[in-house]
Amino acid sequence: MDWDDLRVFLAVARDESLSAAGRRLGMDASTAGRRVARLERELGSELFAKTPQGYALTKDGARLVIHAEAAERAATGAAEALTGPGGLTGQLRIGAPDGCANYLLPQVAAALCDAHPGLEVQIIALPRIFNLTKREADLAIAVSPPSGGRQTVQKLSDYRLSLAASEDYLTRHPPIRSRADLRRHRMIGYIADMIFDSELDYLAETGVSGAALTSNSVAVQMQAIRAGAGVGIVHDFAIPAATGVRRILPDEVALSRAFWLIRHIDDRHSDRLTRLANELADGVRQEVARLERLAAKADWPG
Repeated sequence: MDWDDLRVFLAVARDESLSAAGRRLGMDASTAGRRVARLERELGSELFAKTPQGYALTKDGARLVIHAEAAERAATGAAEALTGPGGLTGQLRIGAPDGCANYLLPQVAAALCDAHPGLEVQIIALPRIFNLTKREADLAIAVSPPSGGRQTVQKLSDYRLSLAASEDYLTRHPPIRSRADLRRHRMIGYIADMIFDSELDYLAETGVSGAALTSNSVAVQMQAIRAGAGVGIVHDFAIPAATGVRRILPDEVALSRAFWLIRHIDDRHSDRLTRLANELADGVRQEVARLERLAAKADWPG
């Protein structure tokens, strides 16, 4: 059985699509289809059923996934053993909510690449939970720990969120001296029905009933605040990157959340991924602390 064919089979099983699997592996969909067909002929079994939603595993396909993933782990382990304990190489794909991906991971990833010149870091910023079973990412960062699944979880870092607005907005609008004053201001926040985790329902903790300008993206919300469109809840670690944005009522409105690092349970035996996870965790903690100190120094005087 050809490992390359198994590799294509795994990609199709995870992506449920020949074209998506092809993009993952750097080949066209027709080549991926031929590889799967060759494997099916060799095994004398149909591995996928074509459905309107894509390629679904048959019972035989589901059984083969277990062995294909074991072969994948063995191949990865062999590569790690030959690489040795020095610099880490290869690709590392990190999935994260866009606040973390926009304001923390670029600096942390740069440090990883500096420490390991042979490493390629990919950051996927999506406002949703990542599926590690389908290998959407090697490591995933989440705003709450998962309640189930074949995953290992470690706490990365606590972080703070605060009310914030631009200096220009604060100059042009009535002063904000208490939560009650927020009723006279335009609020910026998440689109309510697109909040994918209850931990992101920030405005509920301020006593504000709703927002007039909303987005599913933290970065878009921050840009709206920076443009003087209103007041919103932002990550303290994002404020140093937003020129002219300051915290408001930091002693009265201070939210606390945590980031969690999630790995597929089968990766716990990978020394390479463990090293990368530990370096990523250290980097995130240090960057959160550094940026929050900068945000506190630049508070609006009120």
